[in-house]
Amino acid sequence: MGQLARLASACAAAALLAMALPAAGASAADDIPRVDLRVLVVDDGEPATTAIRAELTGAGTPFTTVSLADSGRARIDEAFLSDTVDGRPRAKYQGVVLPNDNPFGTDSKEMAALTAYEKRFGIRQVDAYTYARPAVGLNLAQDSGYIGPLDGRTAQVTAAGAAGPFKYLSGNVPFEDNNPSVNESYGYAAVPLAKQQDGATFTSYLDTAIAGSSARGSLIGQYTHDGRSELVVTFVYNEYQSQQRLVSRGVVEWLTQGIHLGASHNYFSIHVDDLFAADDRWDSDLNCTPGDVDCPGGTEPDTAPIRMTTDDAEHAKEWSRQSGVKIDFAYNGGGSIEYRAEHGGKDPLADKFVADQGSYRWINHTLTHAWLGCVQDLSVVPWKCQTDAAGKPKWTSRAEITSQIQDNLDWAKKEGLTLDPDELVTGEHSGLSTTPQQPADNPELAPALASAGVTWLGSDTSREKGQRQAGPALTVPRYPMNVFYNAGKAAEEVDEYNWIYGKKADGGSGTCENSTNTTCLPAPLDIKTGYTSYIVPLETRIALGHVLGNDPRPHFMHQSNLSEERIGYQVLDKILGDYKALFADNTPLINPRMRDAGAELRERADWQRAVTAGQVTAYRIGSAVTVQAPAGVKAPVTAPDGTVQNSGGSQAPFGAAYAGARSGWAVPAAGQSGIALDIPAALTPHPAAHAGPAAHVQRPAAGLPVPAGVRHPVSYGPGDANRR
Repeated sequence: MGQLARLASACAAAALLAMALPAAGASAADDIPRVDLRVLVVDDGEPATTAIRAELTGAGTPFTTVSLADSGRARIDEAFLSDTVDGRPRAKYQGVVLPNDNPFGTDSKEMAALTAYEKRFGIRQVDAYTYARPAVGLNLAQDSGYIGPLDGRTAQVTAAGAAGPFKYLSGNVPFEDNNPSVNESYGYAAVPLAKQQDGATFTSYLDTAIAGSSARGSLIGQYTHDGRSELVVTFVYNEYQSQQRLVSRGVVEWLTQGIHLGASHNYFSIHVDDLFAADDRWDSDLNCTPGDVDCPGGTEPDTAPIRMTTDDAEHAKEWSRQSGVKIDFAYNGGGSIEYRAEHGGKDPLADKFVADQGSYRWINHTLTHAWLGCVQDLSVVPWKCQTDAAGKPKWTSRAEITSQIQDNLDWAKKEGLTLDPDELVTGEHSGLSTTPQQPADNPELAPALASAGVTWLGSDTSREKGQRQAGPALTVPRYPMNVFYNAGKAAEEVDEYNWIYGKKADGGSGTCENSTNTTCLPAPLDIKTGYTSYIVPLETRIALGHVLGNDPRPHFMHQSNLSEERIGYQVLDKILGDYKALFADNTPLINPRMRDAGAELRERADWQRAVTAGQVTAYRIGSAVTVQAPAGVKAPVTAPDGTVQNSGGSQAPFGAAYAGARSGWAVPAAGQSGIALDIPAALTPHPAAHAGPAAHVQRPAAGLPVPAGVRHPVSYGPGDANRR
């Protein structure tokens, strides 16, 4: 392998890829330790450490877990934590996550080894959930602070937090309160000690008001003492709670000192299906949708179907312009053909969208929204697959699937609508497996996709959340929003919502009463106010959960929701408004198109496979960062602003600015076999000066409270199985 060029500096030595450094005659620069870009997580199985592991996993940050419950686990000692590589001391972990400030016990040899390791290499420690007391730089919470549930409170990022690890937040961190009868959080809000031990400091990053006092109690703060630093977290959380998702990025940035493998961004894309078609309308008397296969007695709608107008199209264009979010319209050209046939050859809606096509992105949704899976037997409810004499399913033919895809592209070309043919969403995601009736893909789907040049295929997260191969295409799972396709008005939406999620005693279907995956409505929603007061906030919370979870999967609703009362915008506006209130300007929403979301999922999977297989080597020596991965695998990296990538003597800014740092997918420069980055000298971590006497590390109080709402997350409401 070739030599990687480095900037000469007092803090960085030349780093060679796969080339040993001489042990004898080494220069002073060889004393600079190598710090591997990997985190150590000491796991007690409780929700707080599980949540931090989830954040690391989602971002793609490698970590090693030591489970305290495992009797055969590795023992943490000097050899476990460090060694020497090519004559250079090596820290095997760049950060340490503990369940609390000392899970091993007073005077534990393992804790002593960790303490010495952190001091020697300048490694930071996160105390995932610990008791507020002088041993971590805080007054006892029972003396001058607060102990108890934090449900519904809003904590604040301090000035130090905004200048430090939480620079991506606007200031407020609301704590969830989904069920007033269940404690969903618990914490110790404590005032830092006025007089710390010699050389020690406590800097609060997130705090909350203490009733009856002008003082504020810390919930997250940095305790620096005895030559090392701990991030002291004094409230408990799980991986799904919004307060945890808001601060988790900052916890990792603090732990790794802003330099780590993995990256976390906030994504939001909205797909609107069925453009140019007309969606059937919910019937509140029949409690079903006439025209649907499962609506007995209502085969023909009595009311007009729902279709956008030119005024709706103008509103969509203006909304996209003002919000900065481009809508991805999944269109059915057959809807326009049918409309023209019934209106003297004219379709003002199609003409308007074609004229304004640059305001949006476009996805082929097939010509007529035809079912492309097994041939359906509609004589029964629910439907089933028709079978041949051998009992095997009959399938929609390859020719029909190909025609639906290509004819829709031909319609677009004829109308002057330009789009890329590699993205496709089939009607109702048909052709892909649909359980329980059709557990396998239509075998004719893959060859049809190949002939049409489709490489990205929309799928439904409620059926399968993971990405997978479908012939030549990769699926892009999309989150369905509970703003129903058959509702153009709020009253229709609420009536159907009450039916689906209502109890039988309240006139509902009762289907969710025996389900373990959702929660029934406690009482029917008010037809006039239920949409605004309940459904909109609920759908916003669920969608924001995905956004805060570093999830690039798109969301989707239907053109009917942008028609008539335009109820879809109420949800979209609240999502964007709530997001803006939570995040600083340096952390904008990323709005990927379908193929980009799919590529992000693919690259994450490739990266995770390489990490799991032990094929990634990454470390920092001073300000020089080296990353090696298998050929063709991109590496996600987050680094401080000002970081550059080296390329044979030249340099270029690394990645893109986001959340107060730089991040992105890195690949080796031309002619190099690995990735070489340089961190600004002023932002290069180094061991702290050893201050004060050696600390006597005490074990915190055993069995800190973890409410049921943390151990078993409280559902947001109907439709929220596992935060989707």
